[in-house]
Amino acid sequence: MSQTPLLDTINLPEDLRGLDAKQLPQVAEELRTFLLASVGQTGGHFASNLGAVELTVALHYVYNTPEDHLVWDVGHQSYPHKILTGRKDRMNTMRKYGGLAGFPKRSESEYDAFGVGHSSTSIGAALGMAVADKLAGNDKRSVAIIGDGAMTAGQAFEALNCAGDMDIDLLVILNDNEMSISPNVGALPKYLARNVVRDMHGLLSTIKAQSTKVLDKLPGALEIAQKVEHRIKTIAGEAEHVKQSLSLFENFGFHYTGPVDGHNVDNLVEVLQDLRHKKGPQILHVITKKGQGYKLAENDPVKYHAVSTLAQDNKETVPSTPKPAAKPTYTQIFGKWLCDQAAADSRLIAITPAMREGSGLVEYEKQFPERYFDVGIAEQHAITFAGGLACCGSKPVVAIYSTFLQRGYDQLIHDIALQNLPVLFAIDRAGIVGADGPTHAGLYDLSFLRCVPNMVIAAPSDENECRLLLSTCYQIDGPAAVRYPRGSGIGADVSDGLNTVPVGKGLIKREGRKTAFIAFGSMVQTALEAAETLDATVADMRFVKPLDEALICSLAQSHDYLVTIEENTAQGGAGSAVLEVLAKHNICKPTLLLGVADTVTEHGDPKRLIDDLGLSTEGVLRQVQNWQAQI
Repeated sequence: MSQTPLLDTINLPEDLRGLDAKQLPQVAEELRTFLLASVGQTGGHFASNLGAVELTVALHYVYNTPEDHLVWDVGHQSYPHKILTGRKDRMNTMRKYGGLAGFPKRSESEYDAFGVGHSSTSIGAALGMAVADKLAGNDKRSVAIIGDGAMTAGQAFEALNCAGDMDIDLLVILNDNEMSISPNVGALPKYLARNVVRDMHGLLSTIKAQSTKVLDKLPGALEIAQKVEHRIKTIAGEAEHVKQSLSLFENFGFHYTGPVDGHNVDNLVEVLQDLRHKKGPQILHVITKKGQGYKLAENDPVKYHAVSTLAQDNKETVPSTPKPAAKPTYTQIFGKWLCDQAAADSRLIAITPAMREGSGLVEYEKQFPERYFDVGIAEQHAITFAGGLACCGSKPVVAIYSTFLQRGYDQLIHDIALQNLPVLFAIDRAGIVGADGPTHAGLYDLSFLRCVPNMVIAAPSDENECRLLLSTCYQIDGPAAVRYPRGSGIGADVSDGLNTVPVGKGLIKREGRKTAFIAFGSMVQTALEAAETLDATVADMRFVKPLDEALICSLAQSHDYLVTIEENTAQGGAGSAVLEVLAKHNICKPTLLLGVADTVTEHGDPKRLIDDLGLSTEGVLRQVQNWQAQI
């Protein structure tokens, strides 16, 4: 017998809207059951989706999707949305090669109004849709669903500032679960928490107003009630202050509603039905619990933000995780190096834009709490903040994913590079990332970094090289970046010291004939494997900028063919830099550039993606041999 009999009858939101509103709590319960089973099989983002079940049901029940636009910020919470919008039977393919994407994707469904993956874009996108619909003369509605973590980013406030000054019908739903991936930081989450107190103040005011006539008839009762009210306000925590400070969203020009219980689907439907017909910018503050309905995720939403799989025999079983790797990940290498370097240099300050766990900073925070700063989902601020620190003698290390560094590009150029400030960027998740797909792929950093003046860029080929290059670039009196891939490397032994290597110097890893691989970072190992068949020379360049020009020229003079290889877009990347060196020295030599083609990559198993891109050992051999046969 099916555990989800009512959900089984729902293939599209129109089926949901055909139900009686009294059936929605059952839909929500069954949707959570289905979600537990599907994510248990495929893995993926978990706690955030559990927390958004009732909200998703209510939104699709009230709004006429896909005519009305639901824009999900980041997309971590979009699985219930996918289940209700015709993709229920494909949820077993989530994040797999050729299957459903882990985030909303316009090419996947007409119900995915906007493709997302990075945070804080939803309000601006929904505003654009609302304006377009107004100009077209229709009455379609646009809704942005954004979390309290994503609301800390400046882009969200830029959109609020713009929307609040417009005569436009827009609803922003603030899904407040007091979390992003890590616990939220900053003033805004504290402000939002006080709003709950404000709600109590409003309730007290209503009770007082409605009961005054009765209390007036009872001698002494009004005085007693006033004392009780004062005591409740004291317990609630400065309710009068909260009442005065609740003007944040209203000052932006939005009409504020809330806070509302995000797990009461009946009440959510009533509130949304009312808001759907209201004019002007509206904001609905919804309180949810990340991991709702799964106790382990409720108690530890950080650990259960994303999981590999879940054991299916018991809903309270911990996530089944891969066996511990025998070799450390690059993230762990960085985390260990950071602690060691900080112990040796009190000037070191670590900064993360809301990625403490993902960037390997948990142990560092424990050891050096006063020199650790999580600035929230604010990559631009993280970089400028680092610049300010560097101006006053500190040595900032910004731990950031390659895909998120893109968000701070202006600050990297304007605030760091142009002033030649000593800031080290530890760039994690460089190259293909796998299941998270194109929004998270780190395929562009070599291209967009190497054109920036004063930058030093290093790409380690293994775990020990990662530590060496981190130590080396930390000592540079200027901006530097070390980019390394997700996961583990080749299992190289890692030293415990803080040794350095010469800046801008590569080394020969294998001597061969005729063909020379000029290899960067993670592709050095692939080049070495291919070189065994080709009897080729392999150079580990270590640095993308400055390049070892002498080594490149020497290889060009002693070999018939040059092959550059990198896990980065081939356009404007390390291979292009090699061509520039050859042109500078008037060297004409057949050169093949291997990297990621000018295409949007997909999601799936990284090895499968690498093979599809022709960057596996077999793919490299095939490309080199075909190229040489045509010369």
